[in-house]
Amino acid sequence: MSRRDARRQQHAKGLRTDLTDTEQLLWSKLRRRQVLGHKFRRQQVLGPFIVDFACLEKKLIIELDGGQHLEQQPYDERRSRWLEQHGFQVLRFWDHQVFQELESVLQSIAEALEVAPHPASAKPSSRLSRAPTPHD
Repeated sequence: MSRRDARRQQHAKGLRTDLTDTEQLLWSKLRRRQVLGHKFRRQQVLGPFIVDFACLEKKLIIELDGGQHLEQQPYDERRSRWLEQHGFQVLRFWDHQVFQELESVLQSIAEALEVAPHPASAKPSSRLSRAPTPHD
């Protein structure tokens, strides 16, 4: 493992112990295979990036966006492109959606899991899924 990979792994470990309130709430619903029996990992290193939540079996990534993500939109778009090029589907939710519409968020995740391809048959997706905001 390179020094950069070791640093990224250590950073991910720190993020797992210091989850935001939004991440804690969603993690409480994703952990222990509570959504259609699928295993999720939190603060998972994938290539050069760390994603909020990943179901590796279904190649599904869940990203939570707070106010700071408006400022880092180019980074988020680059990360989503890389993930999609590697066969992952990316779902994004705003923090307020998790707090105010948790059941709807979980339903969107469940629907994505039902249609997500098995990794052996996964092809890169050109689709970036972002859950609609109340302003859409």
